[in-house]
Amino acid sequence: MASSGKMEGPSAPALRRDPYEVLSVSRDSSDQEIKSAYRKLALKYHPDKNASNPEASDLFKEVAYSYSILSDPEKRRQYDTAGFEALENEGMDMEIDLSNLGTVNTMFAALFSKLGVPIKTTVSPTVLEEAMNGTVTVRPLPVGTSATGKVEKQSAHFFGVTISEEQAHSGIVVRVTSVAQSKFKLLFFEHEVNGGYGLALQEDSQKTGKVTSAGMYFLHFQVYRMDSTVNALAMAKDPEAAFFKRLEGLQPCEVSTLKPGTHIFAVYGDNFFKPASYTIEAMCAKSYEETTDRLKEIESKILEKRNDLRQFEMEYRKALARFQEVTTRYMQEKEAVDDMLRERDDIHSAFTTERTMASSVGVASSSRYPAEQSRAESPENGNIDGRDKSSKKKWFNLNLNRSDKRA
Repeated sequence: MASSGKMEGPSAPALRRDPYEVLSVSRDSSDQEIKSAYRKLALKYHPDKNASNPEASDLFKEVAYSYSILSDPEKRRQYDTAGFEALENEGMDMEIDLSNLGTVNTMFAALFSKLGVPIKTTVSPTVLEEAMNGTVTVRPLPVGTSATGKVEKQSAHFFGVTISEEQAHSGIVVRVTSVAQSKFKLLFFEHEVNGGYGLALQEDSQKTGKVTSAGMYFLHFQVYRMDSTVNALAMAKDPEAAFFKRLEGLQPCEVSTLKPGTHIFAVYGDNFFKPASYTIEAMCAKSYEETTDRLKEIESKILEKRNDLRQFEMEYRKALARFQEVTTRYMQEKEAVDDMLRERDDIHSAFTTERTMASSVGVASSSRYPAEQSRAESPENGNIDGRDKSSKKKWFNLNLNRSDKRA
């Protein structure tokens, strides 16, 4: 059994217990047994029903956290292999109850959803409790017919689909579409011994072309559903390698066969603020034998391709690591070559006479100029001041001589 430890992230409980212990199920429990245990405990500890019990909120989070592990085949496998440590780097996600968020938080959730951030929501405990008590109104939906409606947010419309033995043998398909692109959940309930209905399956609507849709296929062979949040989380963690996770969201449906009798389905309004418009229809697969065969064939190919991609991802990552290594060396070698060629050019530039000639001219000029200046300032060499002085002397003497002669 994995040891308890402190949580990482806001969606896990403060102290982690073995999720099997929390849900009171054995390690070999089926997906359906785990889901049933979770629904009952979630209803029991939901904060709305335990306002006077502060411990109920923590227990509710612990139950939801444990279910988020055991309801995901990959996370369950990782936990069974290596405990919580194997999940610490996987970024655990958790479903939220919109009816308990409040207006401000609901606005933020709606904004993030609009931006493409995966927001997992859970069915309102009020709806689950009413179904469990058998107090919901169930409308008949005969096979081969459809019904349209508009369901309020965090509310559900229930339908009863009655099938014959022949129809059960051929297979049944129930689909819901919304041309208004509303967000909704398609729910399937099983009959409880007390006369109520327990939630067994749920499918979130996905955008397919210009509509949103969800479907359940009971065709006597393993059918798969696509969990888009797996792709979105993979994209957020590693955008470059998210391609390899596109098929990891393909999860096996827990129920693939319906027995003759009346089965309960519901359309749950999952819009953040407004009602969800929808059309629900129930069909017998006998009229779609070719389509059924194509579905079985394509899902088989997808599973085979998923295995191929898992192997190819290992090869890709090795090649990518080698490419990054080679690219790093390429940049290093390029820089080294550039440095050596630059140094070589500098050395070549050192072989020049310009620097020597400039030095010689500088020395000659500095040695010549003082002599020339000295000669220029010397009276004997015809200095201006010298000539002026001599001229003045001769002029002075000349005047004196003339004065003397006149005298």
